[in-house]
Amino acid sequence: MITISLCMIVKNEEDTLARCLDTIKDIVDEIIIIDTGSKDKTKDIAGRYTTKIYDFQWINDFAAARNYSFSKATKEYIMWLDADDVLLEKDREKLIQLKKVMNPEIDIVMMKYNIKVDDKGTPKTTFTRERLLKRSKNYEWENPVHEYVKIHGKYFNSDICITHRKMHSSGDRNLKILENILKNEGLNDRNTFYYARELYANKKFNEAIKFYTMFLDSEGEFISYYLDACMDLAKCYYIRKEDKKALRCLLRSFEFGIPRAEICCMIGEHFKIYKEYDKAIYWYKEATKLEKPKTWASVTHDSWGYRPNMELCACYYKIGNIEEAKKYNDIAGEYKPEDKIYLHNKKFFDILQSYTSTK
Repeated sequence: MITISLCMIVKNEEDTLARCLDTIKDIVDEIIIIDTGSKDKTKDIAGRYTTKIYDFQWINDFAAARNYSFSKATKEYIMWLDADDVLLEKDREKLIQLKKVMNPEIDIVMMKYNIKVDDKGTPKTTFTRERLLKRSKNYEWENPVHEYVKIHGKYFNSDICITHRKMHSSGDRNLKILENILKNEGLNDRNTFYYARELYANKKFNEAIKFYTMFLDSEGEFISYYLDACMDLAKCYYIRKEDKKALRCLLRSFEFGIPRAEICCMIGEHFKIYKEYDKAIYWYKEATKLEKPKTWASVTHDSWGYRPNMELCACYYKIGNIEEAKKYNDIAGEYKPEDKIYLHNKKFFDILQSYTSTK
């Protein structure tokens, strides 16, 4: 059985830290907490779980803080979590089993990251992160914000999920870090994308458009980022009521890879709003034909089944094709059998069918 050090960096996490640690404390062999300047009860809470609590002077560099946390680890593998992450019970069981049977030749275990979940814990948006790393390989974090580890060595794609349950907004913290990088050394392609995304998150849409466009024109290696940038840029234009420019951004995504269901659904929504239902139906149907990618990039699960079928139900109803509308509602229900919209539609179509059959 392998041993695991849990390494975390925290600041003012009194509302979330215990919730996180309660889901992992009995699985890992060591808990290391790096506090970057808490003013609340974070360190007191951490003390209930570990004596290995260290202070780190915050220098606007997440990579530096994470590398410091890794330097304190003593076990075979290092796992990292944020304070607003949790492991659901099914994922706890999977991690316990993985720990028992882990091949020691594996250097990195990739785990899914559910950044959005519904009320029942079902993932809405997921991507994959390097989550469990062999300490002897001396992996290092890079980039002051939206930090990452370069993947090398033998890695394993697990189906274990970390669930993100954010309680507090980071505000403009990340934006300020990126602005400092822009001022002092300039932004590389990756940081240009994240700067645009932070501008968007802080409702600076005009500036976001500038940097998303700059990123797309660079045409570098981050294919999944380019697809996300096309969608984000389209949203900026929709907010500015420049719908034609938004549509062009969505269509531009095809330069960077095969169509994705998320983008097909956005194009379908564009035409649905303009009541061009034949065009909307075409794009929603395209979304239903696509196979969900096995990728480390972000995936919005509803777009790969439930959403396009539910939208097809709505479009066909609008053009008076009740039979097709009912068919696609039934298909949507296969993805979410307890969904309120599906159940409401089903009841409506059953009543409508009963009424027409008696005439």
